[in-house]
Amino acid sequence: MKKVTTAMTYVLTFLVVIAAWQIASLIIGEMILPGPLPTLSRLLQVIGHAAFWEHMRASVWRIIAGLALAFITAVPLGLMLGSSPRLDRMFTPLIYLSYPVPKIVFLPVVLLLFGLGDTSKIILITLIIFFQLIITTRDSARQVSTAMIYSFRSLGGNRWHFFRHIIWPVSLPGIFTSLRIGIGIAVAVLFFVESIGTRRGMGFYIIDAWGRADYPDMFVGIIALSFIGIILYEVFDMLEKRVCRWNQN
Repeated sequence: MKKVTTAMTYVLTFLVVIAAWQIASLIIGEMILPGPLPTLSRLLQVIGHAAFWEHMRASVWRIIAGLALAFITAVPLGLMLGSSPRLDRMFTPLIYLSYPVPKIVFLPVVLLLFGLGDTSKIILITLIIFFQLIITTRDSARQVSTAMIYSFRSLGGNRWHFFRHIIWPVSLPGIFTSLRIGIGIAVAVLFFVESIGTRRGMGFYIIDAWGRADYPDMFVGIIALSFIGIILYEVFDMLEKRVCRWNQN
């Protein structure tokens, strides 16, 4: 019953978005804002072209690689900081000083150091997601109560068991939440970096269509980029439900 209700909610939301889109198109004019049907027609045309999928593959690779690098670097550090007050005191000032700085301003520096290829784009996505992920992971690891720690020690568990059976499970829901939030940020950053110094990716696809005043093609790119974010969000949501079954209501 719950799955049926969720599916109906998605369908209803989709219909509302389509209706609002069509109304906005009629008010603004289809020359500037193409309606759902012309955009869908163009989408069905371009998905048969190899060039479209080349842009999609480039964008998917960059965003997945950036999220993966951020995960394997930020999560272990966050777990260590959250479980060690001493390390946390040492590194917290550095994190707090660097976190508020908008990382996107380092784009020229990253491009100079790593060139115009995939590496610079992946590194910038990693840099932005890293700080959000490390702070969330650290704060999640801090939720382990003193009573739980004493109880675990009384059972003879070592430090590895402590991380595996206490810190890691407690932190997982927060980590997945941070990853889902990070997807939206990563997609926005991806669009920005792909609009500069590249000829592959959905960001370039959108900017190129905009420059040609091909607005149906531009909206196809927007839908495709949004679709990447939606799919990744749902993947992390399903993974959390599978991995953190003990935390489901």
